[in-house]
Amino acid sequence: MARGGINLALVRKAREALVARGQNPSIDAIRIELGNTGSKTTIQRYLKEIEAHDPRPSASPSRLSDELSELVGKMLERLLEEGNEALVHERASFDLERQAMNQEVGTLQSQLEQAKYKISTLQAALQTQDEELKTTHSSLQAELTRNARLSQSCSDLEVRVGEKDAQIQSLEQKHAHAREALEHYRASVKEQRDQDLSRHESQVYQMQQELTVLQQTLMVKQEEISRLIRDNERFIAENRQLAKEASQRREDVEALRGDIGIANSATARAEGAKELLVEQLEAMAKEIGNAHSELAAAKLREGDLLERLEIAEAHLKTSRVPNETVGNGNLIADGSKDR
Repeated sequence: MARGGINLALVRKAREALVARGQNPSIDAIRIELGNTGSKTTIQRYLKEIEAHDPRPSASPSRLSDELSELVGKMLERLLEEGNEALVHERASFDLERQAMNQEVGTLQSQLEQAKYKISTLQAALQTQDEELKTTHSSLQAELTRNARLSQSCSDLEVRVGEKDAQIQSLEQKHAHAREALEHYRASVKEQRDQDLSRHESQVYQMQQELTVLQQTLMVKQEEISRLIRDNERFIAENRQLAKEASQRREDVEALRGDIGIANSATARAEGAKELLVEQLEAMAKEIGNAHSELAAAKLREGDLLERLEIAEAHLKTSRVPNETVGNGNLIADGSKDR
């Protein structure tokens, strides 16, 4: 780079050096001698001050000889050549600086392009993140809606479980009533059987004396047997209805299992209710089986009772033969055998 500012001494020294070398101390020559430092206006001002204080007369071409003019011309040509060389050098330096500047501008443009690319990439990434955020927000809304729907399903399932519990309680009450009726029937059948056995023994001992009573009793027994048969049919129908209701409860339990599989939060309680219902249904089925067994046994006892009544009727018919004494003896013997 060029040096700092110039002063009068530097300009005078450069002028004297040019004059000593036989060169014209022009403003450009002095500036070149000073290393291309200082403005031309300042150099011209300093030259005027030096010439104003220089006692030597100013050079005039008319006062120069031809030889000196020729020498001055050669020096001027040489000065022009050196000036052109310096100009070429300065131009080369300027070209180098311009190339360096162009390279720097190219580098800056490349960096600017890279920065623009990064900005566009960041904008695209920001847009992608914005879309992902929107998608996430939509997914969140969907999950919230799904959770609300599941909560409502759980509430509905709890209501249904409560309804099933009420149905189970109603079924248990029906089962209790059926069991009470069956117990009553058992007691009635047992009591009736005991009464029938006692009455039958009394009738065997006193068959001849109580024929009319026995016939009436037979009619009563037949009516009671008809009533028992009707009661048995009614209990069978009720048992079938209970079995149908139990099957329906099993289907309800299967449907309840599917509903309980959706609501994870109510699984434990629903499983407990299901197990309790299955146990109760199994107990009910067992009791119904026992009831069927007891009904079958009652039918067998009724058949036995009818058979004994038929035997009694046969004995009564046999007792009508003329030999009443022999018949009475035979009846007493048969009664003893029956005992």
